[in-house]
Amino acid sequence: MGRVEILQCSGILFRRGTIRTRNEVDSVTDPLDSVLVELEQFGKVNDASAAERTRRMLNITRDTGEFLAVLVRATLARRVLEIGTSNGYSTLWLANAARAIGGSVTTVELADFKIGLAAANFARAGLARYISIVHDDAGHVLESSADASYDLVFLDSERPEYPGWWPNLRRVLRPGGLLVVDNATSHPEQMAPFVALVSADAEFSTSLVPVGNGEFLAVRSLE
Repeated sequence: MGRVEILQCSGILFRRGTIRTRNEVDSVTDPLDSVLVELEQFGKVNDASAAERTRRMLNITRDTGEFLAVLVRATLARRVLEIGTSNGYSTLWLANAARAIGGSVTTVELADFKIGLAAANFARAGLARYISIVHDDAGHVLESSADASYDLVFLDSERPEYPGWWPNLRRVLRPGGLLVVDNATSHPEQMAPFVALVSADAEFSTSLVPVGNGEFLAVRSLE
């Protein structure tokens, strides 16, 4: 969901060129959009002052969130796995889109304090019932997940670990499933080994999309 811009004229409310009633606008902006805007501002301030990487939120950009939401809806990804919750900003984009098509999100995070932040944000945004938080190591979660158990996997975690996770990442994706990996252009050197590994797999078709920090997409073949 994009940021809402509202103008009022003779009792009519406009949003990005479309006419909506006040009730319709309220349903869009409250409470999810206000939480998203708040988290965007918090992320910028926090990350500018946090000396340790582990204390930074490292959230995706808003256009990446919009892109993820479109991908979830377009692929009818009702079973979404996110690796790297942070404070839940990206999770909210995924969960809101999954909710619209009858789906849900499982999100994995190891840091205790980020789990607490994310849980509170999910509740405030009204999306907690569509999100399962797993407090565990991502490698362990992938190992214990069933074959073809997810329609879409969003990967935004510890990049050096990705090549080691690949066998289980490919296994948990259903045929036709989509893998999306953040930071493909912002950290090309760190991503290169994983991108090469996935691109060499004949069962996957890949693409690099210049949205936000760069999204690496890999689709598993149906056969």
